[in-house]
Amino acid sequence: MFVHPQFKIFSLKPFLRGFSEIELRNKLAKFFPRCYIVFTDSGRSAFQVAIEELGLKNSEMLVPAYLCDIFLPIFEHYHIGPIYLDIDLKNFNIQIPEIEKRITPETKSILISHTYGFPNDMDKISEIAKKHNLKIIEDCAHSFGIKNQSKYLGNSGDAAFFSLSKFIPSINGGFLVSRNPIDINLGEYKFRLTNLIKFVRLFPYLAKFSEKLRKEEKTLAIKDYSEPRKASKISLKIFNRYLDNFGEQAQKRIKLARYFQEKLNKIGFQTSPGITHISALVPQNMNRDELFNKLRKKHIFCSHIWHKPIYPNLSNTAEAAKRIINFPLQNWFTEKDIDKIITGILSKKD
Repeated sequence: MFVHPQFKIFSLKPFLRGFSEIELRNKLAKFFPRCYIVFTDSGRSAFQVAIEELGLKNSEMLVPAYLCDIFLPIFEHYHIGPIYLDIDLKNFNIQIPEIEKRITPETKSILISHTYGFPNDMDKISEIAKKHNLKIIEDCAHSFGIKNQSKYLGNSGDAAFFSLSKFIPSINGGFLVSRNPIDINLGEYKFRLTNLIKFVRLFPYLAKFSEKLRKEEKTLAIKDYSEPRKASKISLKIFNRYLDNFGEQAQKRIKLARYFQEKLNKIGFQTSPGITHISALVPQNMNRDELFNKLRKKHIFCSHIWHKPIYPNLSNTAEAAKRIINFPLQNWFTEKDIDKIITGILSKKD
């Protein structure tokens, strides 16, 4: 069992069937009406396009302290000074009352991460942003298809970026949603060895035998700034197919997520209310890393992304980094799969 999205069985059909980008754009128009979309090779690249399109170079940006370190070289490249905001441990999103306290004359924008798929209060944030003339970029890497009241996340800011591999079985890919036309020439897609490793890990039975490749993947991962590029056709094909059954898949995932969260809460975990990822703080009397290793021996591969916060001097961010664990939840899971994970957690033996 793995955290990253996977196919249930080995099949090359998603990679071989025909594809029309126009068809994909028409499907996305239902989620993002009156918006412009550009497809990129990653969510990170889409974020870079947003910075360029909104003219945010040489400025300050309010950002969550609970953030992936891949943003750091981007901030450095564009000479953006990040102003870190602590999070609320109940939902892992920023503390909205702290926003106005941290604004300076150089602050031109705010990055809003809907962490683990739980929506921020975009009405309050938009009101603050309008008052101080701030551009809003929504980080929707975890949040495709999630609604904030009556509209999907990604429609409230000036721009929003998404990461395909966070919610579908995909090698890579991302896209940017913007209120204004996007005028940028992206480089052609570039295949990397990490893409081959990610491809193998899309299939459960192959992934079991390729866990040792994870170290190689991390070694090869891009940590420095890289130019944004176009998305691969394969990733867009898979995304296009995923949207055909989006409603059915979403309802099933919500039901499974609520069942999983209820089970975890009963044994002392503090779960995120978001339903795209099953993320939780381990109980105070439990060692997160020991649990992580115990479950790995049972072939339950959890993750603890961002376990080293990029700005550790904020108490809630540091606490989340110490105790967070992300559990597997595939779209094809049943309640029996979730029960197996709970049994693994409660097991006294490694």
